[in-house]
Amino acid sequence: MLEIYITELSKYFITLFIALYTLECFLVFRFQEEERRKGSYIRQNFFMFLVHFSCFLVICFETGKVEYLLFYILQQILLFATIVLFRMIYPRGNRLIINNMCMLLSIGFVILSRLSYEKAIKQFFIVTVSLIMSMLIPYFIHKLKFLKSLTWVYAGVGIVALGVVLILGTVTYGSKISYSIGGVTFQPSEFVKIIFVFFLASALSESQDFLRVVVTAVLAGIHVLILVASKDLGSALIFFIVYVMMVFIATGQWIYLFVGMAGGSAAAVAAFHLFSHVQVRVQAWQDPFSCIDAAGFQITQSLFGISSGGWFGLGLFRGNPTAIPLVEADFVFSAVAEELGIVFSMCLILICLSSFIMFMNISIKLQNGFYRLIAFGLGITYIFQVFLTVGGGTKFIPMTGVTLPFISYGGSSILTTLIMFFIIEGLYIIRQDEGDRRAKKKRKRRRIEYEAARGEADEEREEGEDA
Repeated sequence: MLEIYITELSKYFITLFIALYTLECFLVFRFQEEERRKGSYIRQNFFMFLVHFSCFLVICFETGKVEYLLFYILQQILLFATIVLFRMIYPRGNRLIINNMCMLLSIGFVILSRLSYEKAIKQFFIVTVSLIMSMLIPYFIHKLKFLKSLTWVYAGVGIVALGVVLILGTVTYGSKISYSIGGVTFQPSEFVKIIFVFFLASALSESQDFLRVVVTAVLAGIHVLILVASKDLGSALIFFIVYVMMVFIATGQWIYLFVGMAGGSAAAVAAFHLFSHVQVRVQAWQDPFSCIDAAGFQITQSLFGISSGGWFGLGLFRGNPTAIPLVEADFVFSAVAEELGIVFSMCLILICLSSFIMFMNISIKLQNGFYRLIAFGLGITYIFQVFLTVGGGTKFIPMTGVTLPFISYGGSSILTTLIMFFIIEGLYIIRQDEGDRRAKKKRKRRRIEYEAARGEADEEREEGEDA
């Protein structure tokens, strides 16, 4: 009986805490200076740990297993250490990005612990190692000045990495998306997304003339065609959208945007006629109930789960999200909505959106064109992947098979998303340096103007005395 009361009451407290956290995500934009946002960041940390504690309290009561309590303590140590160490190492970093990263990771730990304890443990290990590796990235982004000059190296590495998968990769659910080295499985397209953004930023920051756009289009097209040949159409779509948007932002020419959208539409129609699994996914999207025992099974189960959750969810371990095949990867959003509720799920989306807004805010204020395009490209990559996952799970668009960053199970996805977030942190520190230089020049100019005005006043006074 006690477990029932705790589960029922916790739903409303969990929803309240994440709603307050989400509110603070947008209140921070009232201020430009990080120091003035300090209060919001502290409240975010407080609400984040309350959400995490409340969820694992329910898990421990529902399962009665002490290993979940120990696992919760380890997660708390990891998240707290990440926040504190980042603040110590990078005092000029952006805390909203780090807070949101930790909040999303904690949600991922919660839902994976509910779906599969073994996979949650593996995810925790991957996150820990990835955080240790990624923590150094802002330093290198800030210090390494030659990154802009590696334009063709980025293109070559990306094409070769994707080509290796096409030739040597293993087939997973009809697509060649990964290969294994020493028993460790990698999904290169996840890493190449970042390299691809660096390639475009480097190429388009040097020149935006027609010839440069054509050259980048050819090389970007090779990336996309290799992904299409590997039948990794979700990644191919991300690469294409990122290319079109980065060219548009770099050149400011609407014609490139319109041509890109038209070309993308034509490519989508061609893919529908060329690939049978695309036709199956479109059919499942259009009318999943007509093929509920076959292609439409995943999406119908997803819709049943989301609708049964209601506003506040059924409660952890009270739903049946494991009825959805691959729920921990492709349909994890549906599991969140079923057991934690639609309000919680909407807050999750808004947290992702606030991260994207901060990425764009950093991009706009960067003076260096190369860094500005990197921030923009990574922001588009991140938010479009969120859109594809949530849109596919809710039947808004056909399912593409991409993961929900930080929430879904998957090592490559976790590592690359952490790298993206820490690259943005490095760019934010660079933006802070640019602001300091501008302020220093402004003070110097004012001092010169003041001294000049003072000199003129002295001359006028001397002339008056002589007269």
